[in-house]
Amino acid sequence: QVQLVESGGGLVQAGGSLRLSCAASGRTFSAYAMGWFRKAPGKEREFVAAISWSGSTTHYADSVKGRFTISRDNAKNTVYLQMNSLKPEDTTDYYCATGNRPSHYGNAYDYWGQGTQVTVSS
Repeated sequence: QVQLVESGGGLVQAGGSLRLSCAASGRTFSAYAMGWFRKAPGKEREFVAAISWSGSTTHYADSVKGRFTISRDNAKNTVYLQMNSLKPEDTTDYYCATGNRPSHYGNAYDYWGQGTQVTVSS
């Protein structure tokens, strides 16, 4: 059974940084792409970043490009999202997901974590 567990969320002031982690288990982590999405209550899920199985390819939403960095450590079965220069509009729940390709689309991923909350105060 594939499990994804996010951690690292919390409260931070605008301009600050957080690093989210997503630990995976249940299948060969290094064979699959990983993605980060976010979703606020009442809003649609939004793509944040994605990374290929090798880490050689990354994609970012325009809203986070230059501020967020996705990376992975296949030896630790973990994907990270380094978030710098955080803004109040980044406040929401963040979810990691695993799939066959590093896509902007949520339906490309077949397993999802439970999410971690990020709150950025102004």
